[in-house]
Amino acid sequence: MPVLPGAEPYRHDGGEVGVLLCHGFTGSPQSLRPWARYLAGHGLTVSLPLLPGHGTRWEDMALTRWPDWYGEVDRGLRLLRERCARVFVAGLSLGGALALRLAAKHGDGVEGVVVVNPAAEVHGLSAYVLPVARHLVRTSKGIRGDIAKEGVLETGYDRVPLHAAHSLRTFLRLVDGELPQVTQPLLLLRSVRDHVVPAADPARILGRVSSTDVTEILLEQSYHVATLDHDADRIFEESLAFIGRLAPSVGKEGTTAGG
Repeated sequence: MPVLPGAEPYRHDGGEVGVLLCHGFTGSPQSLRPWARYLAGHGLTVSLPLLPGHGTRWEDMALTRWPDWYGEVDRGLRLLRERCARVFVAGLSLGGALALRLAAKHGDGVEGVVVVNPAAEVHGLSAYVLPVARHLVRTSKGIRGDIAKEGVLETGYDRVPLHAAHSLRTFLRLVDGELPQVTQPLLLLRSVRDHVVPAADPARILGRVSSTDVTEILLEQSYHVATLDHDADRIFEESLAFIGRLAPSVGKEGTTAGG
């Protein structure tokens, strides 16, 4: 199937500091492309892969599971590490959970972690009925487009395949058990009003990681997809400052990125 316009993966070869960006569940690289371009424009090497089953149609996603999604970002990280001296991971929602697992598994191979409205659990009735409901109903209502800013649209699916949602639930439970293995510096940005991921999720992540260098920033003007919302510029600037603090060479070889 052809990839939806704007959902294509993004890659920019910059300096010796690299960043892997991970998009969210049923979303696409479109939601993180402005962030990726901003970092690339400041001289970083940036990789923003398209998760398997995403960016085409929900029927494709219904055939994928969490090892497919994690496997893609794990490959992306390994490729970045071959090229860059220092590598950071970042993500939105499910992408935040993917980034945290990469940090837990790769240890010193990851310099720091940036997460925006990271998911930690499937909540509500869905969590209890998914194991059975996925065999009876193929999809549920989509979760894309939780954006406060007028006129901004997120490229993603308007339906959630329930087999994939059940796999998401399994994955988030796995990551929850691995959070104490996350020791890297952590920047967590969360929206005060998020209609997809409740405040309990970022709070649980902050309470379970072993990182001692932790910064939490509240986003007052955005909903879940904050990387496309009113606080997008702040996310971009804070993440660059975080990376620059840990890798001081950032920004000294400024470039202009395309793609």
